[in-house]
Amino acid sequence: MMPGVFERVRKHLKGIVAPEGYYLNEHGEEVYGKLPRVKVENPIKTLMRPSAMNYLYFFVGWMAWTVDGYDFHTISLSVSNLAKYYDRGREEISTSITLTLLFRSLGAVIFGLAGDLYGRKWPMITNLVIIAALQLATAWCSTFAQFLAVRALFGIGMGGIWGLASSMGLENMPMEARGLFSGVLQQGYALGYLIAAGINMGAVPRSPHSFKLLFYIGAGITIAVALARLFFGESRQFVERKAHEKAAGTKMTGKVKVKAFTKDAKGVLKKYWKRCIYAVIMMALFNYCSHGSQDMYPTYMQEMKGFSQKDASKATMIAKSGAVIGGTICGYYSQTLGRRFTIVLACIVGACLIPLWVLPTSWGTLTAGAFLLQFMVQGAWGVVPVHLQELSPPQFRSAFPGICYQLGNMISAPAAQITSTVSEKDTVWIDGEERPNYGKTQAGMMSVIFILLAIWVASGREQLGSRFELARAAGDAEGMVEEGKAGEVEEGKSGSEESLEEDVKAGGKETK
Repeated sequence: MMPGVFERVRKHLKGIVAPEGYYLNEHGEEVYGKLPRVKVENPIKTLMRPSAMNYLYFFVGWMAWTVDGYDFHTISLSVSNLAKYYDRGREEISTSITLTLLFRSLGAVIFGLAGDLYGRKWPMITNLVIIAALQLATAWCSTFAQFLAVRALFGIGMGGIWGLASSMGLENMPMEARGLFSGVLQQGYALGYLIAAGINMGAVPRSPHSFKLLFYIGAGITIAVALARLFFGESRQFVERKAHEKAAGTKMTGKVKVKAFTKDAKGVLKKYWKRCIYAVIMMALFNYCSHGSQDMYPTYMQEMKGFSQKDASKATMIAKSGAVIGGTICGYYSQTLGRRFTIVLACIVGACLIPLWVLPTSWGTLTAGAFLLQFMVQGAWGVVPVHLQELSPPQFRSAFPGICYQLGNMISAPAAQITSTVSEKDTVWIDGEERPNYGKTQAGMMSVIFILLAIWVASGREQLGSRFELARAAGDAEGMVEEGKAGEVEEGKSGSEESLEEDVKAGGKETK
């Protein structure tokens, strides 16, 4: 029995380096074999692959995620100012971050399902307008209770963006370029942090609005992205769904469309529930990794290391620059190395860098450690958008990734509060002054998370190179793909029954 188990483990570990599995080929057909890799090519050549329209879809999706990252980080950059404004402890202010993370799952369900049912355009525009309104409301709150309530509602709005942005951005990219653009897309979040940190460092101290300026600017750029999305149409599969209805001489009513969509969704849930659990746990670990290393970092630099707010913001910006570079590079190489291998490698190297992240006392060395750690943290994260898109049932690439991502976020919601609470109680004496021990808390948390994440990702599967853009939209009984139908409707079957059956076929077989 044991030799058989060891052999299975050996084969699985070998598959991380040379993965095999089910994927959609260039004809939209599900096949099994060695997953298609792209030989390492000049990045310039990769950048030349997308068309102008590909870039337009991607750019707006990337900008939506960037402003989402900006809007979220306005709180973590303002913890000390908010604590003074509301006369509360920093750990109480961090409760708002927890609430935002908890409610993001609800937003992922609402806007993710809307994105797969109605298309990417109007759900994204609606989502962005709601976020902008809640950013303004945050600045106008007069009591701490109002502040917490608004940030909880903000979580619903924020939760919808990632699934919509990643699905729209990557389904309109050539397969060979998706690794690189996955890294670029995900690091929109880090770029949002950089923009917020720059404004916090340069403009906030000089503004009569103080920290509220961050929220006013966030509302403005969020509305700007919503307006940009108005000026171009839907992704191809939703255009095709309308064309199928027109060709059939009928237009699906809302009730019929929802019924067909629901039938598809039930079939997918029945078929993919194990994969869903795997993805949720993976994203919980990923989110603990990011939130554990960044949410309280400015506070750590100020309260434990004794640096000014300006120095803490500078260090944060440099660290996030490492995140942007790491996510882009690792995403690019994942197209050749494989999704899982790239993530595991980033986790191993990241764990080795933790001492450099917390032990030094000089600003320069600490900042270098933060740069390198975030290079690895977000290097692993750079693979996530395309990895989840490939693992998703092809018709539910807005809902499935978004919900799994945000459920993982919900599980990781206490990360900032745990870090803050434990650090404030476990104090250390530095230069004759008692300070919260953020360094010890963060180092312990990140060590455990890196190890668990590497093991969990290594235990899973991947569908590198899957042509998910050829799948039909959910609820589309016709199911056309670029080079033929994904499956003909058999005689005697209703459109909704065939829709369900095709969903399972096109989504990939689950292997035991």
